[in-house]
Amino acid sequence: MNSNFDIIIVGGGAAGFFTAINIVEKNPKLKVAILERGKSVLEKVRISGGGRCNVTHACFVPNDLVKFYPRGEKELRGPFHQFCSGDTIEWFERHGIELKIEDDGRMFPVSDSSQTIIDCFLLATQKLGIQVLTGQSVQSIFKAEDYWKVETNHETFACQKLILTTGSNPKIWELLQNMGHTIISAVPSLFTFNIKDARIKDLMGLSAFAKVKFKGSKLEASGPLLITHWGMSGPGILKLSAWGARELFDKNYQFVLEVNWLNDIPFEEALETLKNLKQEHAKKTVAKKSPFEFPNRLWENLVLAAGIDISNALGETKETKWADLSKKQLIALANQLTHGEFQVNGKSTFKEEFVTAGGIDLKEINFKTMESKLHKNLFFAGEIVNIDAITGGFNFQNAWTSGFIVAQTIMEYFL
Repeated sequence: MNSNFDIIIVGGGAAGFFTAINIVEKNPKLKVAILERGKSVLEKVRISGGGRCNVTHACFVPNDLVKFYPRGEKELRGPFHQFCSGDTIEWFERHGIELKIEDDGRMFPVSDSSQTIIDCFLLATQKLGIQVLTGQSVQSIFKAEDYWKVETNHETFACQKLILTTGSNPKIWELLQNMGHTIISAVPSLFTFNIKDARIKDLMGLSAFAKVKFKGSKLEASGPLLITHWGMSGPGILKLSAWGARELFDKNYQFVLEVNWLNDIPFEEALETLKNLKQEHAKKTVAKKSPFEFPNRLWENLVLAAGIDISNALGETKETKWADLSKKQLIALANQLTHGEFQVNGKSTFKEEFVTAGGIDLKEINFKTMESKLHKNLFFAGEIVNIDAITGGFNFQNAWTSGFIVAQTIMEYFL
């Protein structure tokens, strides 16, 4: 059976739906279909942001927004000038969905439910007559003279314009490779670090604002660091994992993590602070209260790691006073605070955020149109290309922006 359409979009996720809706809203006469290999659509939208859907981020300046993308920073500058976070808010408002900004800049629907976004997309596709066909696994893509032929496990489709929004689908990448496109292999991008260390043992759920660094590299990031039962997580760690995705993959996730629990305060300044504390609090117990902005229990463990006794042979609390600290102990403590070294052995996936680095080589895409430079009338949107971001709504913003640009390009063609 042959099914003819003006436009076929392969991939029933965020980018696919957003692209389809924008195309048909601009030109209602077009016959458009979305092909999805799974039984249901928009699954990633459903689970994103813990089921609340982190739609975008409240960063409204394109040149600032691009800095959240380890891969794609340069290429997205132009696209974000065409459709940025403010445009996303306006688009959803126009479709009856109000978004709210949280303290960290992440934006969610006021309903706090991803179902709101899913219902918006499903209602729009129904209203606009966009066909959503599930269980359609693409087996081959063939370019004829003036049309595209797409064969699935069920039928054959033909279209004038083909848009691929399949994320990190290895089968589609393989088909594109056979058509001459270069695929940058996929590696995990957002993940947490597995660490077993006495200094963080039994501190699960505790967090501190810290600077983290991959030892022996220029890679570093700052942000809240969360101690978990398997190691370390939180925005600072996730940022480092995103920027270091390839480097850490090459190391097989075995490396030394340097932690500065005082964030920007260098060793010398920390040592000076400790010397002042020794004078000011001479009679006070060192381990009793953290003099810095992180919890007492962590402070106690760092004091212990610096070789300062906090208990005697009977396990009773030994009240080492500030006045008792030697120069060697002060240096060791300053080191623990600013250059704590933790051995990382492996990674864990961050919740449901299965973001990967990898995809179509960015040099093979025209970012003014999102069209393939190798094949006319073949377009891409979303994570199928080698673009990824840290957590916080940025990956979705890339999907909305690239989908909008494809729709604009196609609208001009069909005028």
